[in-house]
Amino acid sequence: MLLLFALIAAAALTALVGTYFAQGGPAIRPPAGGGPSMLAGAPAATYIVKRLDGQPDSLDKYRGKVALVNLWASWCAPCRSETPALERLYEEDRDRGLVVLGIDQGESAEAAAAFVREMKLTYPILVDEGQKYGRAYAAVGLPTSIVVDRTGHIVRGIDGEMSIDQMREAVDPVLAKK
Repeated sequence: MLLLFALIAAAALTALVGTYFAQGGPAIRPPAGGGPSMLAGAPAATYIVKRLDGQPDSLDKYRGKVALVNLWASWCAPCRSETPALERLYEEDRDRGLVVLGIDQGESAEAAAAFVREMKLTYPILVDEGQKYGRAYAAVGLPTSIVVDRTGHIVRGIDGEMSIDQMREAVDPVLAKK
């Protein structure tokens, strides 16, 4: 009985891993330990996905600016909690060259648009229904944030909700570099 259970578990794990990598797996493979924090120094992956208005957009469009890429979903309580701080940071620092780029993970444009209206967001929002950015940035959960410098390299990856002070701590040193 135990042997049968072990065989079933091994088959299920093999199928799960095979499905994950058949869908592309992580676009950038971090060193052992995983998660977005391990990507520091790597070129930031970029994919063309749609904005809320249906037009194509990508992280590449914001090269030359410091980008705080925030992966989120409307059903995610910590995402909802940190969103006002993201908006405030964007409003305060966009003239210094910061763009907050919100990338909805796996939801429809309608769900993302409802969230944006509710939260009164003004920073750019992309809808990544295929979760390409989540895989590329080794997102363990949501929210996940990635700080990208002006040259398109990852400076820092953060799992979980951040306060406005933590956001400033992450982006201010990068904004200070011209």
